[in-house]
Amino acid sequence: MSSEVLRAALQTAQRARARMIERLREQGIRDERVLAAMMAVPRQLFVEEALASRAYEDTALPLGLQQTISQPFVVARMIEILGAGRELGKTLEVGTGCGYQAAVLSHVATEVYSVERLRPLLDRARLNLRHLRLPNVRLKHADGSAGLKEAAPYDSIIVAAAAPKVPPALTEQLTEGGRLILPVGCGDQTLVLVERTSRGLRETRLNAVRFVPLLPGTE
Repeated sequence: MSSEVLRAALQTAQRARARMIERLREQGIRDERVLAAMMAVPRQLFVEEALASRAYEDTALPLGLQQTISQPFVVARMIEILGAGRELGKTLEVGTGCGYQAAVLSHVATEVYSVERLRPLLDRARLNLRHLRLPNVRLKHADGSAGLKEAAPYDSIIVAAAAPKVPPALTEQLTEGGRLILPVGCGDQTLVLVERTSRGLRETRLNAVRFVPLLPGTE
C-alpha cells in the first residue's frame, strides 16, 4: 500500500471515529475520559479485515469462535458507569476478545488485567495490541469466571459475557469501594452494577443487554 493510500485510509478512519464519538454524545455518554479513550483507539484494527468498513457502526460485529466485539455504545456505557465519580484504578477485564476494550481501558485505568478463556482469541488480541504498545495492559489465558486471584484485589471489574448470576469469585476480588459491572441472565439479560461497601455488596440493575454467555474453563 502506497503512503498516499495509507494516509487516506487513516484519515477516513479518523473521520469515522470522530462521527462515532459524536453519536456516543448524542446517546448520552458524558464522561470525557471515556470519549477521549475511544477516540484514541483505532477500532478498525480489532475487527475482521472484511468488516473494517463497518468498524465504527454502533453494532456488535462477529470475531469468529462464536464471539463478538461489543458495540461502541455498550463499551462506553459500561466504562462510564464504572468510573462515575471515581478513578477506575486497577481494573480486571473478563473476556479479552479481540483486545479492543482492553485498549480503551488502558487510557482510563492505571493497570488493566484482561483474561480470555479461548487461546486463539487471546493470541489474536496480543497481535492486535502489539502495535499500540500499551505498557499497562497484561493479558492472561484463564477462566474468567474465576477472576484473576494472583493480581487481586481490583478497584474495577468489567465482564464482557453474560453470567447466569453474579460470580462470587469476582465480588471477592473487589476492593472496598470497588465496582463490578456485568450482564446477568441466561435468556433476558440485564446489566448489573455491584459495589463493595463497608456494609457489604450493593447491586443495581440497569438496562437490558445482549452478550455471549460466560462459559467456564479454558480452550
